[in-house]
Amino acid sequence: MADTKAPDSTRRSERSRRAIYDAALALVGEVGYARTTIEGIAARAGVGKQTIYRWWPSKAAVLLEAFVDLGVQANEALGGDADTEIPDTGDLEADLKFVLRATVDELNDPRHDAPSRALAAEGVVNPELGARFVEQLLEPQLQLYVKRLSAAREAGQVRREIDPRIALELFVGPLAHRWLLRTAPLTHAYADSLVEYALHGLAPR
Repeated sequence: MADTKAPDSTRRSERSRRAIYDAALALVGEVGYARTTIEGIAARAGVGKQTIYRWWPSKAAVLLEAFVDLGVQANEALGGDADTEIPDTGDLEADLKFVLRATVDELNDPRHDAPSRALAAEGVVNPELGARFVEQLLEPQLQLYVKRLSAAREAGQVRREIDPRIALELFVGPLAHRWLLRTAPLTHAYADSLVEYALHGLAPR
């Protein structure tokens, strides 16, 4: 008698979840947040809308989780994992350049660019979504900078009186500004310059 196995429901669920993530990110990048619907995501993913409602309460929840997953994939591509932190090699400048270059690559990736812009635009006019975006996606990433800069402060690599939460904006603020407004190309050289200007200042040395 042939050996039959029951379908692997875990694997099937993971495939469906991945399809929903991809569909949500693609759709919001194409039509914007307001016109993205659960029905549209379900149709694009090839699943029933009840499957989505069983796992998430709203399209915002789907998109935010899809973005978290996108970040995990980016970390894995760098050889890390979901808990990847900013490296601490003892060379703060090199470590910051490494992570900002990786951020440039992520922002320039079409999979990330279009949906990120759509959510950023919606967050301006939708305070609730904007707050959730900051709390669930942005702030955890910023805290990685806080931890690395705090370690640098303890090691005497930066002034003891600096506030890491403010200092990190010297790196990520200009990067986000250039990306969001498209004022100039987003490059590794630009990321390196941000680190150098922030760490060494503008005054003659």
